[in-house]
Amino acid sequence: MTGAPIPYPRSSGLHTGGFSLVELLVVLIIIVLVTSMVGLSVSSGGQDIQIESQVRGIADTASYALDEAQFTGRDYGLLLERREEGGQLYYAWAWRERALEGWRPPESGKDVFADQRLPPGIELELEIENSPFSEVSLESAEESRGPQVVFYASGETTVGAIDVRRVDDGELLWRIEWDLLGRFDVLPRGIPEDDA
Repeated sequence: MTGAPIPYPRSSGLHTGGFSLVELLVVLIIIVLVTSMVGLSVSSGGQDIQIESQVRGIADTASYALDEAQFTGRDYGLLLERREEGGQLYYAWAWRERALEGWRPPESGKDVFADQRLPPGIELELEIENSPFSEVSLESAEESRGPQVVFYASGETTVGAIDVRRVDDGELLWRIEWDLLGRFDVLPRGIPEDDA
């Protein structure tokens, strides 16, 4: 059987396959929009994770400071401050150790007792024995100023709480509470985790 080649039918339209420029632009715009939305949600979620880590770090380091105070026989303290840099206010904290000449940065455990700061837009409120400190008490002062929260070598500590809030709407993000014996509770939105 011999046969002649069979001709393929040609399409009569202008569209011969593939995508038009308009279709490619629409797809590209959709990809850009989805990517930017994912980026926004990841960045805001990233800040929430960072704040949670820092709040839990305060409580963990405070427990360590109380243990270290009992072990070494030296008092430790937590100094909270409101600072300004480049026109932006932010809150920071530093750990201190009592020495003969006064309060100073701890000589041991420098990684554990490293100074920390919250991102701008997040504020700290300190309560000591149910008396809230005014914001003026957290303002930066001279280097020799003593800490507001003290962890004594006797195993006791200043009773209080720290609230972590958003500046723009005042929303309570975290609350750290502790008693005389240094038992710390980290409460998301100020609610015990058992009740959440």
